[in-house]
Amino acid sequence: RKIKENISEIQTRRGKEPGHIGVASPGLAAKDERSIANMQGRLKGIEGLVWTDFLNSIRPVFVLNDAHAALLGELWQGAARGYTNVILLTLGTGVGGAVLADGRLIKGHIGRAGHLGHVSVNSDGAPDIVGTPGSLEEMIGNYNIASRSGSRFASTRELVEAHLSGDVDATRVWLRSIHHLAVAIASFINAFDPEVVILGGGIARASAALFDPLNSELDQLEWRPLNQRVQIIPAALGEKAGAIGAAYYAAKGKTT
Repeated sequence: RKIKENISEIQTRRGKEPGHIGVASPGLAAKDERSIANMQGRLKGIEGLVWTDFLNSIRPVFVLNDAHAALLGELWQGAARGYTNVILLTLGTGVGGAVLADGRLIKGHIGRAGHLGHVSVNSDGAPDIVGTPGSLEEMIGNYNIASRSGSRFASTRELVEAHLSGDVDATRVWLRSIHHLAVAIASFINAFDPEVVILGGGIARASAALFDPLNSELDQLEWRPLNQRVQIIPAALGEKAGAIGAAYYAAKGKTT
């Protein structure tokens, strides 16, 4: 309902219907890009919802994965501008991902490409929401910080604050999470050969507390042929990245 109200408000303000509408959502977008075809365990009611019908739109409403949309937003107006090979990771409640290769967003056969949060970094670990054992999302996502910290912390923000204040246990948990992130990124770099890796989401706002130890880990883990080091940089658009990317995608007629 709120979404419909927002669109109606925009329409009233502009005096005409939106020329293009894009929707960014967690999950795998359907091949016809009119809905989310698969989303396990989150946002009940989104899976299978055809947005063109839901919004009573006279024009097609393009639907894409939220991390894919965030990367397109960063490509258009943010940290990915000027690059053609980029990995984006969104570190928040879970871990989202997207890959730009030679200027094109990789989607894959069923839209699964770029879902890097569900890559296993510990095959003996607990299963994540899609059943992947020891996934990157399981190792650094905010949703299970309580279990990773022995119920000491309710959020990654609390964990980082304790780490910065000298709490030894918090430091151990935090640096272990960063180690798993570095292991994953080093593998992603080999797989996709990016110019930059962009980190967004709430956890990325830890700034130096994240980027400094992460870069130190990558000094040990990253393969750097020809003395080429991949830059690890923060996202620029914050929470608006997905909305900006969805608008860009719809306006371009999903040609990217």
